[in-house]
Amino acid sequence: MIDKNFITSGRNTLIHKIRKFDLLIVNGDYDVVIVSHRGIGIYKGPVPGKRSEAKKAYQEVIDLASIDVFGEEKTLVFVQALDNKEYKIDYSKAGTKNFIRIHQDNYI
Repeated sequence: MIDKNFITSGRNTLIHKIRKFDLLIVNGDYDVVIVSHRGIGIYKGPVPGKRSEAKKAYQEVIDLASIDVFGEEKTLVFVQALDNKEYKIDYSKAGTKNFIRIHQDNYI
């Protein structure tokens, strides 16, 4: 069994588990989002093509359309990050300041 650095919860929620690894969220042709232990933002670097390359850079690539994750592209995704906040990524508002918003300040 492959140990993942995240957990899926419900139909559109990702939970970041391990502080050491950053999550790169890929959703079709939209901007790639990075989730680290310090928060969340838009990723500007190159996305690793192989799992081994990502692991060397302490990253994990999550393709939302993958069967292992949600099986389809999502318009709305919630991410519980390790900075004790839950973020809402609204892909219908990509390119605006409302693309990534804090949904809950303290979810624990």
